[in-house]
Order: sequence, then structure tokens, then C-alpha cells
Amino acid sequence: MKKNQSIHTPLAPPALGPYSQAIVSGGFLFVSGQLGIDAVTGKLAGPSKEEEIEQIFKNAGYILEAAGCTFEDVVKCTGFLTDMSDFPLFNTIYAKYFKEPFPARAVFEVGALPVKGAVAELEIIAKMADSLSI
Repeated sequence: MKKNQSIHTPLAPPALGPYSQAIVSGGFLFVSGQLGIDAVTGKLAGPSKEEEIEQIFKNAGYILEAAGCTFEDVVKCTGFLTDMSDFPLFNTIYAKYFKEPFPARAVFEVGALPVKGAVAELEIIAKMADSLSI
């Protein structure tokens, strides 16, 4: 049995703790929760919520690309919002990256996120191409 393979790209912010940006296992890519952090500045993109949420999807895209995947390979997403009133904005930006058939998805309101002031986070699971899975 092969071990899990860690995926890392400098285009997305580094992990904020003892975890990988993503792991390939069993033919799937598991992308850790992505915040709207700009990898160049190390700070939340902004000043608008729209810019921060857009950066979340950019970061996820960089990780998908590093693993040889695209948003079309995503089968499940989980979104976390600190204020559910941001749900329409989250959906608008989400729809720029995902097309039908849309991945399965859940979105939750949470009390706080790991970076003070962050408004959203996204984790995803993607199906790897058979030739790429370990």
C-alpha cells in the first residue's frame, strides 16, 4: 500500500499549523481549508470581502493545479462563513469557478476562523485522474 502524498505550492499560502496544503490518497485530493490569504503578503486579501473570498478560490485553484487537477475534478466542497449574510456573495464567486454538474456542497456559519478577521474558508475534495492517483 502506498503512503499518502503531500501537495504543496508556493502560490498558495503555507499551512498555518502541522498540516499539508493537500494530500493525495486513494485516488482523491483532499485540500485543507483555504483562507483568503495572499501568499505574497501573508495577509488577508482585501480590503473588501469580495477580494478575500475571491482569493480563497484562487488559492484552492493553485493547489488543484499543483496536483494536476482543475475545478472540474472537485466532487465535494465545504464552506465556512463567519456571517451567513455573506452567503449570496460566496455563491456568486463560487459560481465563477464551478459549472454544472456542481460538486456536492455544504456551507456553515462558524464563530471564528484561524486568522483573525477572516470571513470565509473553503475545503475541497477532488477526484484524481487515474494516471495521477497514488
